[in-house]
Amino acid sequence: MKVAPVMRAFEKRPAVEQTLVHTGQHYDPNMSDVFFQQLGIPSPDVNLAVGAGSHARQTAEIMTRLEPVVLERKPDLVLVYGDVNSTVAAALVCAKLRLPVGHVEAGLRSFDRSMPEEINRLVTDQLADLLFTPSEDGDANLLREGIAREKIHRVGNVMIDSLVRLLPEAGRCGTNGFPKAYALITLHRPSNVDDGEVLQRLLRSLLEISQQLPLVFPVHPRTRRRIAEFGLQSDQLQLIDPLPYVEFLALQRNARVVITDSGGIQEETTYLGVPCLTLRDNTERPVTVSVGTNILVGQDESKLRHEISKILNGQAKRGAIPPLWDGHAGERIAEVVAAGTG
Repeated sequence: MKVAPVMRAFEKRPAVEQTLVHTGQHYDPNMSDVFFQQLGIPSPDVNLAVGAGSHARQTAEIMTRLEPVVLERKPDLVLVYGDVNSTVAAALVCAKLRLPVGHVEAGLRSFDRSMPEEINRLVTDQLADLLFTPSEDGDANLLREGIAREKIHRVGNVMIDSLVRLLPEAGRCGTNGFPKAYALITLHRPSNVDDGEVLQRLLRSLLEISQQLPLVFPVHPRTRRRIAEFGLQSDQLQLIDPLPYVEFLALQRNARVVITDSGGIQEETTYLGVPCLTLRDNTERPVTVSVGTNILVGQDESKLRHEISKILNGQAKRGAIPPLWDGHAGERIAEVVAAGTG
């Protein structure tokens, strides 16, 4: 999702030779190929094929498999993306080898260290030499943590680059076969799906909402496993398989409301102007709340119902698009890197 616009920007600079490493941390054989195809990402030069595992095992495996690749290729700069285990693992390998690291989507903070992603963000940003932030809050977080100002470059949001480029295709894709008006649901955070009581409460709330507004629920494999494990299947709750990016973007664009616990979807709905209710108590993307269409409802069933009622009554929160979320973040990253390398 995030690498596509940056790679495209560097393709316009023939002096830059790129190597794409796929760690295989997130790999669904039914989805991986179509995502690469839709986003226009070339086949990886290296696939580490790490697969699933505990946080420690997965991080260690990525480090072990990535180190010889980096030693062989001797890159001038390694770009890491987001906040997953691959991000921090690659940053650690390169820091130990004294290779420059650039972090795309730097500076985001939820201030909740119970989230593994927050640890990944904190560690990666301390190790990075170039920190590419999507919004003003990212700059402020990094400066407060002692990062030198000259390392920080606010470039905008690379997720929005992909959205802007593929929005016309999503418009052609349409939403045939789905209800005319619907709520789009995504749910996958461990805090929401790994506890049977919490998941049951959330599903009960969704069933209540479905009485007022049909639900479209592309279900994450983790969530589907938990629903089965906890015996929470319901004929009233229509679950569909995960969708490729363009098809999912079409659903987002046309939804009355999106109910999610995803970080990226908070950003996409803000750009699209679609109301977003986030099933979390905090967010590492506060600009989607302060500027955009996002509202944090946590696991509060009454607040969720209240916000849904407001949306259905035509009182949805109206937001704006944050500065530099204009589809050119990848190009700004390429400019910064090119300036630094002469």
